[in-house]
Amino acid sequence: MSKPLPIKAAVVQFQHQAGNKKYNLLVIEKFIEQAALQGVQILAFPEMCITGYWHVPKLPAEQVAALAEPLASSPSLALVRSLAAKHQMMICVGLIERAENGHLYNAYVACMPDGDFHTHRKLHAFEHQAISSGDSYTVFDTPWGVKAGILICWDNNLVENVRATTLLGADILIAPHQTGGTHSRSPYGMKPIPLALWEQRVERKEEITAAFRGVNGREWLMRWLPSRAHDNGIFILFSNGVGADDDEVRTGNAMILNPYGFIIEETDAAADAMVTAELDLSLIPLSTGRRWIYGRRPDLYHILTEPQGYERDAITARFSEEKTGKK
Repeated sequence: MSKPLPIKAAVVQFQHQAGNKKYNLLVIEKFIEQAALQGVQILAFPEMCITGYWHVPKLPAEQVAALAEPLASSPSLALVRSLAAKHQMMICVGLIERAENGHLYNAYVACMPDGDFHTHRKLHAFEHQAISSGDSYTVFDTPWGVKAGILICWDNNLVENVRATTLLGADILIAPHQTGGTHSRSPYGMKPIPLALWEQRVERKEEITAAFRGVNGREWLMRWLPSRAHDNGIFILFSNGVGADDDEVRTGNAMILNPYGFIIEETDAAADAMVTAELDLSLIPLSTGRRWIYGRRPDLYHILTEPQGYERDAITARFSEEKTGKK
């Protein structure tokens, strides 16, 4: 059997402007053109990169609705879809969706080379009370003979979601985020990075690089992100915001991981950046995670689908000051 051809993939980190779709789309278009020159086939941008992110929780519901777009007629997606067709590239972007039923979703859309698109609705949405959580996984065929899946930010933190996406056939996981420098109530969780450090990032380059690579950025990612790739035998394309996002500082750390959990390429730049790598698909079949999956005992896993009585909605689980734990 011949070795599968590698896929050239890229992930972007960039600092969006709150609610400024025109600016954000200009940045997105710039990176798309740059990726096209490098022969990129799959390009992933951050979560809610078209609409902006952390200002949304502070908006009244009607302003959140005003930011949202129906996907089929979305003017924002019309641009991205046209560029995906022009460059024969799969381009993935995030925005707020206004569904036909009137619900709003934190959505992430893979615009395909043939003009079609696939949408994932964040399963654990906590950005605003007006934004609903999705209720299904998203796995689809690509033109390169492998399936891709999408999980947005917090979706990736729950190990069941990544395993389910893999079991549905995904070999590549698109993992858009807006993270780093968040205010976690966990004593050993992430803590904020001072806005002043971002504002002085040129003259304090060593300090901000250390912060981005430290416990509130890359080190937090290293506690779990490589294991999602390793344990499931998948490639992960991690895109993220960077810089000031309302009152928090995103740490970028855009990276691409292989099915052994190794980081192929990454950046610690305190700036808009794109990371590119070739995905060697021949690594998947004999990867440790895939061999572990072959040894699964599904008959033992009923407890994974049984409510335990202490489950919470995403907003409460994310922000409540109550201590977690079994009751």
